[in-house]
Amino acid sequence: MTVAADSVTSLVQSVDWAAVAPPTITAVVALIVLVADLFVGERRKPLLGAVAVTGLVASLLALVPLRKGDRSTFCLTDNAEACSYTADHFTLVIQFLVFGGALLTALLSLTETRRKLPAGEFWFLLLSSAAGAALLPASRDLATLVVALEVASLPAFALVGLRRGDRLSSEAALKFFLSSVTATAVTLLGVSFVYATTGTLHLTQVAAGLEDVPGQLDTLAKAGVALTLVGFAFKTAAVPFHFWVPDTYVGAPLPIAGYLSVVGKAVGFTGLILVTVIAFPGYADIWGPALAVLAALTMTAGNVAALRQSATRAWSAVRLLAWSSVAQAGYLLVPIAAAAYSSDVQIGATVAYALMYAVVNLGAFAVAALVARTRPLNRISDYRGLYATRPLTALAMAFFLLCLAGLPPGIVGLFAKVTVFSAAVDAGLGWLAVVMGVNVVIALYYYLQWTAVLFRAPEAAEAAESTRRRTPASVTVAVALAAAAGVVLSGYPQLVLRFAATSLF
Repeated sequence: MTVAADSVTSLVQSVDWAAVAPPTITAVVALIVLVADLFVGERRKPLLGAVAVTGLVASLLALVPLRKGDRSTFCLTDNAEACSYTADHFTLVIQFLVFGGALLTALLSLTETRRKLPAGEFWFLLLSSAAGAALLPASRDLATLVVALEVASLPAFALVGLRRGDRLSSEAALKFFLSSVTATAVTLLGVSFVYATTGTLHLTQVAAGLEDVPGQLDTLAKAGVALTLVGFAFKTAAVPFHFWVPDTYVGAPLPIAGYLSVVGKAVGFTGLILVTVIAFPGYADIWGPALAVLAALTMTAGNVAALRQSATRAWSAVRLLAWSSVAQAGYLLVPIAAAAYSSDVQIGATVAYALMYAVVNLGAFAVAALVARTRPLNRISDYRGLYATRPLTALAMAFFLLCLAGLPPGIVGLFAKVTVFSAAVDAGLGWLAVVMGVNVVIALYYYLQWTAVLFRAPEAAEAAESTRRRTPASVTVAVALAAAAGVVLSGYPQLVLRFAATSLF
């Protein structure tokens, strides 16, 4: 009896609630909003948005006690170093990006839920997706990683198609759903192969198991690694798995398109980093060259497609931002590929670039949401003369575009691109650095072309119509927050770039 009692006791472990607090708070608030929606009258539905925003702020504040980055929980009783949840510096940075991106999305969506979208469902789905996205960087076993990936993705399908009766919205949700389901199936197949080979799901133990694979299982192990990487490549919208991006962004509500472009990409890249650097370092000779080629193809395809957008085509502004996000995904892949040839330090460049990209891209989508209130077709030509009618908004949009292009005064964009470029050079990937340089020049053309449109003289009718519409306070706050963050990071780029100089694992 004593032996049995001792064995049961050994299986019981305490939970570090402080470590898991950030995603837990978001998930609990999501459930509160869902239940409250059943009892709140139509006039008080805006209160649900206030509750959601408060929950996201609370989740951000819950990161402060974890700033040392030394917390872990849900560890194996016979191996304290093999944990399913780890709140290290890498986790905290990505969670900050997720909650910050979700908060800006929530501010942009406050007016949308009052006019077009069902409030209760919207806030529940957004918070649920954010909770899954925040769980993913802390996941240190393949099972938790896949669950977090799906918790982040499944609500996003519904968010894209939440505009009832809208054909574009339904089509976008279907394309997004089919591509993500395919990615999940491929990922699960790869994970099952890896588990069959190593007999474990914890990332560190998987790495150890793959170092000594029996000869008869070597092919299975390589197939598992390859399929897992392909699944995450779908999630990151890397070429040739990018076909769903422009139509999904056009059909989704603009705040959700911005959310997918930032938080959705963060989810994919975080998972890719975890499986390559922690779980599959022994197969760097396979995933390193593959990711380098994917990076070159992705940035080239995204920039060429963005270059071909016509200023007068319907939704051309959103399509350009969509193709631009594909190109940015290519840049984000570069340091991950470089890590296969040098060291894990290169991963910091991806994190630094992702933080910069999150701030300025959400800011650009915030301005697009504002312009769409008077110009629902959201063509690039609809931004003509924005400086004459909304000078501060035009200056903010110009700043966001210059940051994406990597030109002053968007210093943070320039430094982030230099950091990624240096990662490729330091890893000996000179050819990839050349491809990146060519693509940066291509991107300059369409970013500067859009910037020039902002300062052209508007037509009289357009100016009169624009001045009659007031900007919602929540949208103004979202644009101001993104612009302020971009200015601060441009003034002190070391706040971001220091992550490129330190190993995050």
